[in-house]
Amino acid sequence: MSRTSERGRGGVPARRRRHPNAKDHLWERARELRRQGRRYDEIAAELGVSKSSVSLWVRDLPKPPRVPDPDRMTRMSRAYWGPVLRRREAERREVRSQAASEVGALSERELLIAGVALYWAEGAKSKPHRRSERVVFVNSDPDVISVYLRWLDLLAVDRSRLRFAVNIHESADVAAAERFWAQHIGIPASCLQKASLKRHNPKTTRLSAGPRHRGCLRVVVLGGADLYRRIEGWWYGIVEGVSSAAGDGCPN
Repeated sequence: MSRTSERGRGGVPARRRRHPNAKDHLWERARELRRQGRRYDEIAAELGVSKSSVSLWVRDLPKPPRVPDPDRMTRMSRAYWGPVLRRREAERREVRSQAASEVGALSERELLIAGVALYWAEGAKSKPHRRSERVVFVNSDPDVISVYLRWLDLLAVDRSRLRFAVNIHESADVAAAERFWAQHIGIPASCLQKASLKRHNPKTTRLSAGPRHRGCLRVVVLGGADLYRRIEGWWYGIVEGVSSAAGDGCPN
């Protein structure tokens, strides 16, 4: 039945427009969804309009019978949040792309400072009560690992001095994680040291304990005491440089 031939309650024609406008497709879709038995709030969520608009558009159609629908709230949530989340993701990608372009290529000095800050935030550090000058870095982010290895290259640390191993939950697919990390850093999986397995606690629900979890990669520099001391010195050089740049003036 065409839109212009539909009749409303009491034989009154359903609302028409002499000239089509931007909401005509919403009007038609709302009536289609109502004939499928959808409720006002479901139609409003899917179309992104108010319930009052839906009521005006479909009130001449028969009211659908109420039937149990356990998936109704999930369907409504997806209909409403789907477009919102897609828009936010597009905005996020645009901001990230613009910010990345502001960095550009790094000089050796910039990479040196970035690597020192990265290591001091994520790497193993010696404690006053337990002096252990070892260069050990563990992280789950492949990009972080790539930047760290490039930093070691800048410091002329030969790859033959590096030892790699995977830290991962025992419930995960350990072999798959080892293949992933080996491929990422460009070595055979057989060259990895024995994985360090974390005992799985079934009482806790962790996304990081599933079969697709890749764990973390541990990177150890053999004979790294001298390198550790240099890293420590560079870090405190950064701290002193920031302090000097800040000056001793009071804020306004």
